[in-house]
Amino acid sequence: MIKAVIFDLDGVIVTTDDCHYRAWKQMADGEGIYFDRKINERLRGVSRMESLEIILERADRKYSQEEKEALAYKKNEIYKKLISELTERDVLPGVKEFLSECKSRHILTAIGSSSKNAKPILERIGMFSEFDAVVDGNDISKSKPDPEVFVKAAQRLGVERENCLVVEDACAGVDAGLNGGMRVLAVGSAAEYERATYSANSLEDKECFKLIFQQ
Repeated sequence: MIKAVIFDLDGVIVTTDDCHYRAWKQMADGEGIYFDRKINERLRGVSRMESLEIILERADRKYSQEEKEALAYKKNEIYKKLISELTERDVLPGVKEFLSECKSRHILTAIGSSSKNAKPILERIGMFSEFDAVVDGNDISKSKPDPEVFVKAAQRLGVERENCLVVEDACAGVDAGLNGGMRVLAVGSAAEYERATYSANSLEDKECFKLIFQQ
């Protein structure tokens, strides 16, 4: 029985993919490092520093840890300016209805995101108070596919892992949920990932909605 739903943030509740891409692109261009949207796909569900390491694979020199931290800081400052433009209109279709259904069934909800900007993003889109718990990149030391972020969210909700459903749009996130002993609904770009427990193009998919909640 599902007693809690833990949502990834980016690509599930709101899309900030383009903000991430533009911020990483500006940082990479400044260093003369090639970066495109195909490489950007490898960063989905991955922490900031791990994302930077992927980008630096194409660098023509080695960077010190201090330099890496400076680059990550630069990217984040650019990103924060971009996400400051987000509003309630940026909440993805089906999200509010899905949350309403959870509440009507007394199912707890949480955010489990690798982003260290999850809380300000939720504030910007007017959704922070909609969740019973928020666990983000500031609370964890391991990135997806490690299940730490989802395990901590389940602990904060006081719900056993086997009674949690994770909603993810990245394959690494799907793996993280499964690695944590939870069921996973894969949406968006992860919808065709064969390891997912359930799949849907988006949270608007009523058939998948029924499959999950009519257990």
